[in-house]
Amino acid sequence: MLPGTPYSVLVVSSGQKINDFLCEALEPATYSPVVFAKSGGEARNILITQSFDLIIINAPLSDEFGSDLALKITENSVSAVILIVKSELYDEVSDQVEQFGVLAVSKPTTRAVFMQVLRMSIATLERLRRLEKENKKLSLKLDEIKLVNRAKWVLIEYLKMSEPQAHRYIEKQAMDMRITKREVAESIIRNYES
Repeated sequence: MLPGTPYSVLVVSSGQKINDFLCEALEPATYSPVVFAKSGGEARNILITQSFDLIIINAPLSDEFGSDLALKITENSVSAVILIVKSELYDEVSDQVEQFGVLAVSKPTTRAVFMQVLRMSIATLERLRRLEKENKKLSLKLDEIKLVNRAKWVLIEYLKMSEPQAHRYIEKQAMDMRITKREVAESIIRNYES
């Protein structure tokens, strides 16, 4: 965990005992803010306007079990999700949710076990963030390649250049003008296709 970078937490639980346990376990220097919701519906409403690094769901909730909420969160966010369930349901529920990246914990649990799961969740969150960042970089690069290729075809069509000539023209313009190939490509497309 990065020092000085607190993780935001949403706790979805109607049980005061677990809430007290979590308040004690979630050190404010590392986990802040910690927001509490008493039901799945309340959590969904909060998630419309806020995102959280970590979401802890204490099942069952007052209006639903909680596993559907956990799965929905993994579909729509990069948040780490922990689902706390009764020990007799642990095997069944963990089989259902862990394939989607939700970590299940059986209750009652000890502080040591919970802290291990918490650290694993944060480690997974950081890994997902790195992958998401890399994915965005690759997506931007792919967009640039498509844009440059489109600009090449514009040069081929309007200025009757060959593909290697169009490629070299874009590269030379980028170097000479000290701008990116993307900016050169956008300018070419704007000038010839507008």
